Amino acid sequence: MSHLPNSLEARDVAYQLHAYTDARRHEETGPLVIEKGEGIYVEDNSGKRYIEAMAGLWSVAVGFGEKRLVEAATRQMEKLPFYHTFSHKTHGPSVELAEKLVSMAPVPMSKVYFTNSGSEANDTALKLIWYRSNALGQPERKKIISRMRGYHGVTVATASLTGLPNNHRSFDLPLPRILHTTSPHYRTMKKDGEDEAAFAKRCAQDLEDLILAEGPETIAAFFAEPVMGAGGVIVPPEGYWEAVQPVLKKYGILFVADEVICGFGRTGEMFGTTTFNLEPDMITLSKAISSSYLPISALMVNEAVYGPVADESHKIGVWGHGYTASGHPVAAAVALENIKIIEERDLVGHVKAISPLFQKRLKDLAASPLVIETRGIGLIGAAELTHGAFLDKPGALGALANGAFHARGLISRNMGDSMAFCPPLIISEAQINDLFDLAEAGIEDVSKGL
Repeated sequence: MSHLPNSLEARDVAYQLHAYTDARRHEETGPLVIEKGEGIYVEDNSGKRYIEAMAGLWSVAVGFGEKRLVEAATRQMEKLPFYHTFSHKTHGPSVELAEKLVSMAPVPMSKVYFTNSGSEANDTALKLIWYRSNALGQPERKKIISRMRGYHGVTVATASLTGLPNNHRSFDLPLPRILHTTSPHYRTMKKDGEDEAAFAKRCAQDLEDLILAEGPETIAAFFAEPVMGAGGVIVPPEGYWEAVQPVLKKYGILFVADEVICGFGRTGEMFGTTTFNLEPDMITLSKAISSSYLPISALMVNEAVYGPVADESHKIGVWGHGYTASGHPVAAAVALENIKIIEERDLVGHVKAISPLFQKRLKDLAASPLVIETRGIGLIGAAELTHGAFLDKPGALGALANGAFHARGLISRNMGDSMAFCPPLIISEAQINDLFDLAEAGIEDVSKGL
């Protein structure tokens, strides 16, 4: 950290509280200041260039510095820099984006509601579910099931849905009526002698047992990511979704697919819902919807959800929910242009073509004695590290690897001791090799240091 009183680093430490950061440690180390980006690369304020192997936060699908998105934002700023969608008002970009999303939805959807982050989209989904239960005359049907290691956001409600301990500790969470079932991570959750097929069936049985124990008439919905992201890139075992979805249908439980990370090509299909043949009632979207150039997210709902909600709003006289920036015209215009780029450049086809190399190089990391497991699909993956000296210090080895990667010019993210890789969808085969060459070297640096 620079100790010059007017440096960005010093001013950051003086004035800013950071997400997912040890605040006291940050006072000592200071931030990495990123100044610009181009393609899959970003550059810090000392001029050092990095491969951004996390696409920012799982999100910059079309890469950094895409001029078409800058131009789309500029055009809309000049025409209508802001308007809202409250009380029978609208504007062109929000209408066009809603129409586009419904037309490309992986399963039939009725309506779109715009929010500003994945957390807000999932929070709105939760409120809608409770509202719908009341509309249907089922006030007792309010409990929500998500999964251990799942991630759905950090609002009071969505942090409760999130199944990660550090999102609950000292926040007095989770809220009542939020339940968690088995994580689909085979290596850590399997029982002795249990193969993957048996494990997948047990996950579904665990879910059904929880439903029966709580009372099916009290369970409103199930939230799940097609592939878990922040929980460590957990790809469900074969047969998992085929076993879980019938349980939900059996008891009339709504299914919310959290596509905040998986959506718009990450898994090798436009949506993770298609990759895993899911049939959700609601889908939440964010991140790659605009490549995170501007904050925007969306909740799509089917007619079974929308109908009772619409009836209840008519009965009350208003649907008493809204965010100032919902469907913000500039963000919506950027999202529309971003989706056009994904489609015109066939980035989903590109992911299908290059993901075999990505997954091979990811698996090759397991040659290191520090790597206990690799997991991935499409252009998302993780390598989990382990070492006896760190078994009682979860996350310490991952933090060391993060530092080694940074030194080599690679930005990853350690989720505990799992190193995640989720580069922009535009990455080339040569750049994939560069990325994993740096990752291999960084892991070797850590190994030598031990």
